[in-house]
Amino acid sequence: MARVREALADMFLAQRGTLFPFVPVCLGSGIGLYFALRIEPPIWALVTCALLGAGLLVWYLRSRSAFAPLICAVAMVALGLALAGTRANLVAGPVIDWRYYGPVTGRVVDIDRSASDARRITLDRVWLTNVPLSETPTRVRLSLHAKIPGITPEPGQSISTTAHLGPPGGAVEPGGFDFRRHAWFLRLGAVGYTRVPLVLWEEAGHDRFVFQTRMAISTRVQAALPGDTGAFAAAIITGDRSAIPQPLLQALRDTNLAHLLAISGLHMGLVSAFAFGLLRLGFLLTPIGLFWPIKKIAAAGALAVAAVYLALSGGNVATERAFVMVAVMLLAIMVDRRAISLRAVALAALIVLVLRPEALIGPGFQMSFAATTALVAVFGAIRESMHDLPRHRVLRGAVSVVLSSAVAGAATAPLAMAHFNQIAQFGLLANLLTVPLMGVLVIPAAVLGVVLMPFGLEALGLTVMGQGLDWILSVAQSLADWPASVRPVVTPGPAVLPLISLGCLFLVLWTGRARLLGLLPVAVAIGLWANADRPAILVAENGVLVGVMTDQGRALSRASGAGFIAKVWLENDGQAIDRTMAADLWDNTLPVRHLHGKRMAATYEGCRDGNLVIASADLPDRAENEGCLVLDQTALKGMGSLSITRSETGIWHIEKARDRSGARLWNDADLRGDQ
Repeated sequence: MARVREALADMFLAQRGTLFPFVPVCLGSGIGLYFALRIEPPIWALVTCALLGAGLLVWYLRSRSAFAPLICAVAMVALGLALAGTRANLVAGPVIDWRYYGPVTGRVVDIDRSASDARRITLDRVWLTNVPLSETPTRVRLSLHAKIPGITPEPGQSISTTAHLGPPGGAVEPGGFDFRRHAWFLRLGAVGYTRVPLVLWEEAGHDRFVFQTRMAISTRVQAALPGDTGAFAAAIITGDRSAIPQPLLQALRDTNLAHLLAISGLHMGLVSAFAFGLLRLGFLLTPIGLFWPIKKIAAAGALAVAAVYLALSGGNVATERAFVMVAVMLLAIMVDRRAISLRAVALAALIVLVLRPEALIGPGFQMSFAATTALVAVFGAIRESMHDLPRHRVLRGAVSVVLSSAVAGAATAPLAMAHFNQIAQFGLLANLLTVPLMGVLVIPAAVLGVVLMPFGLEALGLTVMGQGLDWILSVAQSLADWPASVRPVVTPGPAVLPLISLGCLFLVLWTGRARLLGLLPVAVAIGLWANADRPAILVAENGVLVGVMTDQGRALSRASGAGFIAKVWLENDGQAIDRTMAADLWDNTLPVRHLHGKRMAATYEGCRDGNLVIASADLPDRAENEGCLVLDQTALKGMGSLSITRSETGIWHIEKARDRSGARLWNDADLRGDQ
């Protein structure tokens, strides 16, 4: 035992000075643990974790033991759990648990586009008829389906309409993406749609100045660059994606270029680098460069430009994360530290997790930091090795672009496959043909266009920007049309991504031969993923759709309706089969009968032996023969989506989405009332 302790002590001593990057890893593990719980921890448990973490952290700071890093790790896990729980309680707000139809009044705080390609608005300061203020959602989101034109919503306006509202939906299958949890942290207490025009209730004030400025710039950009090019440019400059049509968005996703739309690390880094280089060059051409530390001044100026870009882009989670990363690196330059290092990346991740712990479970955070960590590690290893990149400037740049695209693509590939159920097989080629153009043409031209906008000369920069964007769009649309441009991937089990992430992080962050132990959890995860099983029978919430797995793929009970649910099921199955083909697979030989609507329910005359009957309305008689399982609207109420299997002995096993998500703040009204 003593030898084991000595070996462990020597191992930790050998890592001295290199363990800081593990701090956000441990904090993130605590946050992930909170979201994995099936039962909401009470306030006293969160306080206990916070006190335990703080106490252990103080002990760590005073300890000189070689095992002190273990104390710090446990402290960060406890603090991560407490932090996530605290954040979940701080954003708490009313969530309706009924269907509402009537007048809705509120202030426009966001404008975007839904998955069905409809314009969508988010409202705060909400007022609903006959609903007490204590039960009125903090925010609601409405899709606009009115055929008769009304007012065009503008930032800060108070509008009124008549809308259908309901609670945010849960996972479309047990263990799937939980939109109800996502909406909780967005403070969305209701979602819905309206089919009538919007009516102006009150003109916009000046309290939403930044939002109004963003949308005004977006309008100017789209006026200078009409069509898809202008919509793309507006998304890059202001983060306004409300004009991006779904076919274009799908083409960008199929070629792994959708990241060019989001104002993330690439855009923030390019803007900051351009501003830093321009300011430094300008100072060198003046006498200031002889007397002042122009490098630090240029870094401060670039930080200010990045802050303005953050404000103009709307300050969403992805942009905030990118700004934090850029700010850490620019501040490192200002204090004479290495700007690009694993410690800088770790500090940025730590800040983001403290501010928004829920970001951990989103694909944006995971893919952004995976790419950044991999790039810093690989280029750092090249810099420290005997073999550096070619010295010739052009060749060096070409090798850097190819290597960075390959490394970033490899680092984010498992995450993209898990979250989006596809591999963009020409993604590397698409990025090689487009990303360099973003840096040398699109972003500089965008900055020039925004600078000239107050003088009415934005067309000088935006026209050049449009030429670059036209090339990017042509690449995306051309490659997306190539045969087999996208390869479907089955969704992994819940343990796969954590195992891959922790294994790869250990492989990158640990020093010495022991880092190879990180390959073990990665290998286990790959094995689990390769043997992933899909549910035999899936039932949508309230029984509106049923899917049965067959030898040819999943058979769907309806050819239309519940389109989003059908799309997600088929994507998660990892099979190249569309909705029409899936509906054609449904026939009377399947041991499942689906009765959709009251008319179909009225035709029910009983269940045949060994069959499963799903009805989206109440049945006149729910009598079950031996081996039958009958679930109508009353039986399905409150279950959420279902996964159903049948054992060899003929017993039906039901897994409910509510059971998988557990009794949490975002899906349990009783818990919300207790807070």
